[in-house]
Amino acid sequence: QVQLVESGGGLVQAGGSLRLSCVASEETFDAYSMGWFRQAPGKETELIATISWDGDHTYYADSVKGRFTISRDNAKNTVDLQMNGLKPEDTAVYHCAASSITGVASSYSSHYNHRGQGTQVTVSS
Repeated sequence: QVQLVESGGGLVQAGGSLRLSCVASEETFDAYSMGWFRQAPGKETELIATISWDGDHTYYADSVKGRFTISRDNAKNTVDLQMNGLKPEDTAVYHCAASSITGVASSYSSHYNHRGQGTQVTVSS
């Protein structure tokens, strides 16, 4: 079972930036595609960004494209999410995710079968 631990959430004003980090316990981390989900109150969970096993390919949901950047460091078993130009509608719990199904940057939520507990991001207007 992959253990994923997120950090870096907090409170930020609209237009500000935050960087989320996730560390994975799995020794075969570099074979997994990684991603980030978010869940806002009263809304469905949204897959917002994914990255291929080698970091060469990424996927972004339209809601974050151009503002968020996903990256990974296989030597450290970490995946980060740099969030710029934050908006109040970005307020959510953000979850790191791993796929033991695929190594590509998938847009399918079902491919990400391991998730962390999440970290709260709150954007004030």
